[in-house]
Amino acid sequence: MTDPIYAIGDIHGQLEQLHKVLDKIERDGGQNAKIVFLGDYVDRGPNSKDVIELLADGVKSGKNWHCILGNHDRMFSMFMEDYPRTDYRLKPGYDWFHERIGGVETLASYGIDSDIDRRIFQLHEDAQEAVPQHHLDFINNLPLTITAGELLFVHAGIRPGVALEQQTEDDLVWIREGFLDDPRPHDWLIVHGHTTVPEATHYGNRVNLDSGAGYGKPLTAAVFEGAESWVLTENGRASLKAE
Repeated sequence: MTDPIYAIGDIHGQLEQLHKVLDKIERDGGQNAKIVFLGDYVDRGPNSKDVIELLADGVKSGKNWHCILGNHDRMFSMFMEDYPRTDYRLKPGYDWFHERIGGVETLASYGIDSDIDRRIFQLHEDAQEAVPQHHLDFINNLPLTITAGELLFVHAGIRPGVALEQQTEDDLVWIREGFLDDPRPHDWLIVHGHTTVPEATHYGNRVNLDSGAGYGKPLTAAVFEGAESWVLTENGRASLKAE
């Protein structure tokens, strides 16, 4: 029998929801369950700081937790560099502080006021004082993918037809077009988030677990045994099969 692997979709600062799905996983798989977190731990929700703290502490304490990098985590890291950068995959007119991105909420979770009259350098100075170094170390050391047998876990997806070792970071944390619309089988069943769907969905060659927690919708946890999958509900497992 294949050992179960659990995966959690995009958290986006939703600490209370994270605790709820961790409880579901523990009820299903016990305290030592293997969990893969699909990235986007920060932005939009109110508790990015506490989410990062929980995940970093869990990994450090030896829990069987495996976290990968999301594009929002990368934007946070870029802002925290000595000279803050804006991710060039954003649309013109967007930056980390745009209302649709969520950097304002992330800084607020660290006690930083992003009032419109303040300048970027002031926010940057405050953030460098307020954000613990171990939070940045945690984000900056996150892998881009995790493979486990028939499964590949990644934040956004892959570029179809490109070998895994030749995939670019930009695609792994940002891709939509060229991946979401490609129905061909991959070398693995791809488990990802990044693109919000009304509920966890199995497309045959991929499973999308971003159910919109960043917009106040329920956070999703799923369990995989080989290529078989289930969503965890309050009443246990619910089959997650290809449409």
